[in-house]
Amino acid sequence: MSVKPLFAVALLVAGCSSPAPPPPFTASLTSPTDVVLSWPDDADGHRVEYADDPAGPWTTLRFLPAHTTSYHHPDLIPETPFYYRQQPFSGPVSPETTVGAPAVPSAGGTAPAHLRAGAAADGTLTFSWTDLSHDEAGFLLEIRRPGAPDFDPVEVTDPDTTTCTLSVLPGEEGSAYRLRALHYGPLSPVVHQTTGKPR
Repeated sequence: MSVKPLFAVALLVAGCSSPAPPPPFTASLTSPTDVVLSWPDDADGHRVEYADDPAGPWTTLRFLPAHTTSYHHPDLIPETPFYYRQQPFSGPVSPETTVGAPAVPSAGGTAPAHLRAGAAADGTLTFSWTDLSHDEAGFLLEIRRPGAPDFDPVEVTDPDTTTCTLSVLPGEEGSAYRLRALHYGPLSPVVHQTTGKPR
């Protein structure tokens, strides 16, 4: 008895399998002028963007930390369509530093090295680092405010940048900082909602 026909059928079935669908991404109206975006937890951070037209141009609303699965876009223009997409991001992260601490070496690999934060008289902080990656989409500065359990994205730069400046807000004195070499994943499908009449 020959097994060739079964083997051929197995190959045919394997070759016809379609790729896994992208994770669901939804936009829901929670009031006539508020939209909540939701997606499953994939352990990455996410960049959320919106546009007035499905072809763009797109504007970044927020960079969100890992394990965040929703974003609230409030107080929108009534009776207007809004289009949304999101994109996961990841990348190697430097060790954390605080203002005035010695520059920290790289954690290894292509993570940014020698991250340093210095305070200026006008209340701004200037960060500098060594770029060890060659294909980053930019750098993402992250802050862990006093008493907070996790880091939150706070500033994004262009690729091949080695400095940035940040204004310190009330309550952020004594925060810890780290820097991520950004790498983006695939864009989500575009979702949209049209806002209603205000009540």
